[in-house]
Amino acid sequence: MYLAKIYITLKPTVNDPQGLTIKGALHNLGFAEVTSVRAGKYMEVKLEENDSSIAQQQVNEMCKKLLANPVIEDYRFEIEKI
Repeated sequence: MYLAKIYITLKPTVNDPQGLTIKGALHNLGFAEVTSVRAGKYMEVKLEENDSSIAQQQVNEMCKKLLANPVIEDYRFEIEKI
């Protein structure tokens, strides 16, 4: 069995209104040194698979087909045996 830790972020050229809102809130709380915030998504997916390379292929396909929007988002993942 494998655990995939998936990180999805907006591409650098895409505006991030959620990140701007968070930055503004941090400034209001006194964290004036914050210059930028980019918001993203984190997911954990468990796979009943014995082969690491197959698990990696499956997670990559999941990200391409459903979990990430390739037009505006980048993704990366880590796989660990559990």
